[in-house]
Amino acid sequence: MKLRIVPIMLTVVISALVLFGGWFLYQRFAVQSPLADVVSQYEGVKSSHIDIKQDAVSLKLDLAPDTNLQDLVQHIKREGKSVIGSRELKIQVEDHSSKALDEWWEKAMLSVAEAMDNKQYTNIQTSLDRLAADTPNLKAKATIDDNNVYISLSDGESGKFIILPRQPGKMEVWSHA
Repeated sequence: MKLRIVPIMLTVVISALVLFGGWFLYQRFAVQSPLADVVSQYEGVKSSHIDIKQDAVSLKLDLAPDTNLQDLVQHIKREGKSVIGSRELKIQVEDHSSKALDEWWEKAMLSVAEAMDNKQYTNIQTSLDRLAADTPNLKAKATIDDNNVYISLSDGESGKFIILPRQPGKMEVWSHA
């Protein structure tokens, strides 16, 4: 019995195309598209990039300066629950900060870090308000949920968003600030 290489290779190539093409279409239309719709329908989201892996869903978001970050995260968790499932949700916000916001945040970091380390989360907003009083047009808002502290800074034109995990030892977010 003589094996014919061309029909065997064609069968392998066609099978691989169908298998991986079907997987790609499933990922794109059944998993990624519904989550992209959930994210894009929230007011203040300019654009998003979604990367879904087996154990994590990573979102890179471009937000308007006045977007309510905590509410957006809760919206994504609630409306995207069927897609996210038990995966870890990782959110990274594009930095459209101004030099003035960056300098202001550097001044505020010490008091925010101290409040985080001491688990006195109400002191964060108090510290931000006290420091913001010296800077005209600066809006500083801190909110909290079970997992994170969300800090939003805006001067009307630029915005800076910081997500700080509430678990000690996971302060790698400072490098994103």
